[in-house]
Amino acid sequence: MITDYHFYLAAIPAVVLLGLAKGGFAGVGTLAVPLLALVVAPVQAAAITLPILMVQDVISTIAYWRKWDNRNLLILVPSAIIGIVLAFLLAKHVSDAAFYIALGLISAVFGARSLFAKDITPKKAGVPAGIFWGSVAGFTSMIANAGAPPFQLYMLPQRLPREAFVGTSMAFFAIVNWLKLPGFIALGQFTPQNMLTTAVLMPLAIAATGAGIWLVRRTSNERFYKIIYALMILVGLKLLHSGAELLLA
Repeated sequence: MITDYHFYLAAIPAVVLLGLAKGGFAGVGTLAVPLLALVVAPVQAAAITLPILMVQDVISTIAYWRKWDNRNLLILVPSAIIGIVLAFLLAKHVSDAAFYIALGLISAVFGARSLFAKDITPKKAGVPAGIFWGSVAGFTSMIANAGAPPFQLYMLPQRLPREAFVGTSMAFFAIVNWLKLPGFIALGQFTPQNMLTTAVLMPLAIAATGAGIWLVRRTSNERFYKIIYALMILVGLKLLHSGAELLLA
C-alpha cells in the first residue's frame, strides 16, 4: 500500500471527483487521473482508479437501472470497442500534447457555446455522429480516462431528460471500463501495492458516489445541464493546460 501522505492529499479529492462524476455530474471525473498523476505515474494512477470506477459503476448503474436510452447505447458501445482497439494499436504514435489540446479545445468551445446558447431545441443525433464520437470516447477513455467529453459532445445536444442522460452515461462507461480491464492486466499494473491502495480508498469512493446521486436527483433538469456545460468548459481548459505543459516540457 502507498503510505506517502502526499499521495493521499491528491487521491482523496480525486476519488471524491470520481464519485460525483459517477453520481451523474459527468466530466468532472476526468480531472481525477491528472490529479493523481501529480504524485504517481499516470499508468499507475489509472490502474489504482479503474477498480474504484468499476465498483462505482455498479452503484450508479443500479441507481439508474433501465433509465438509459437503448438507441444511444446500441450506437455508442460498438463504436467504443473500435476506439479501444485503435488505442491499443496507435497509442505509441499519438502525440500526447496534440491529443490533449485537440480534445480540450473541442470540449471548452462546445461547453461555452452550449452554456450561453439561446436555442436549446433538442436535436436527434445521427448514427454517423454516434459512431464517430463513440469511437473517440473509447479511444480517449483508454488513453487517458478522458472519455466523457466526446460522449457529451454526442449526447448533450439531444437534451434528454436528466435521468435518461445520466443513466446512459453510467451504462456506457460501465461497459467501457470492463472492456479496458484486459489491457491493464496485460500492463501488469494490478500489483498488491496498487490494489491495497485501491482498497483503502474504496469506502470514500462509495460514499462520494452516493453523494453524487443524491445531489443530481435534487437538481432541476435545466440547472443540471448548465452545470454539465460548465464542467465541460473546466475539463476542456484542464486538458488544454496539460497539452501546453507537454509542449513546453
